[in-house]
Amino acid sequence: MDTDLLRAFVTVAECEGFSAAGKILCRTQSAVSLQIKRLEDRMGEALFERTSRSVLLTAAGGRLLPYARQILKLQDEAQRVMGADRKGQSIRLGISEEQASAYLPGLLPQFAESHPDVRIEIVCDISASLVERFQEGLLDVVLAIRHAPTHTGELLGREPMVWVAAEHVDPNGWSRLPLALNPEGCIFRAHAFAALGRESRTWDVRYTSPSPTGINLAVQAGLAMTVKTPRSVPAGCRVLGIDEGLPELGHVEIEIHRSPGQMSEAFDSFCNALRATVTGTDCVEDVGMLSEEPPR
Repeated sequence: MDTDLLRAFVTVAECEGFSAAGKILCRTQSAVSLQIKRLEDRMGEALFERTSRSVLLTAAGGRLLPYARQILKLQDEAQRVMGADRKGQSIRLGISEEQASAYLPGLLPQFAESHPDVRIEIVCDISASLVERFQEGLLDVVLAIRHAPTHTGELLGREPMVWVAAEHVDPNGWSRLPLALNPEGCIFRAHAFAALGRESRTWDVRYTSPSPTGINLAVQAGLAMTVKTPRSVPAGCRVLGIDEGLPELGHVEIEIHRSPGQMSEAFDSFCNALRATVTGTDCVEDVGMLSEEPPR
């Protein structure tokens, strides 16, 4: 029996609602509803009676609840006892390609040496998509650029955003600024549009790619400019600023999301190492200096 489904069932029963259960489980309400539907299909009976004002256990749900609690209790005890010694443990990490390139080369070898039996599944995407996957239970830990405060994200610090173009390019020669950006949903894209809009500058998104490689190719060739953090400026490119008449972009905030359902020593160790790697980077400003407001 799938213990993730049982955990969702017990949480909904205790919260008497899908929305409140979703906040505890770090899932969307629709994701929790889908888990309950899957469990009901396997049980062959309805477990909850849903009305417009409440969610109550059916007779079948009432019979299942004490057994589900006992199963989860035994599972949690086993995980605490076994910890990192549990063979075949895996960690599903969500991270952007540029963050992966910056933070993982040093972290992964050290973690592999101390936890050789743990498998790491790395999923690279833009932050908004990664947080959505995390909330649906598809990822265990996510390093993301904060779009708005959430109940699952721990703020680690912030980095400045900068305009970037090829070293041989003079942006003053562009009457209409050519841009190379990630697709809709990327916060760097949103900040670029907002900054240029404040200055009444005209622009044209010439190149779009979900991959930094696709963006970098256009920028390095002198065909467009883009927005990055200082640590992500590619070879052959330079940071542009007020000397080129470009508006300030502000900062982006970095946060980590970790699943409360992962309880092993190995998972704690990995998350702590990732946090230390990010906060130990010179480009990242101390979280203690920041407010909990989202970047503007």
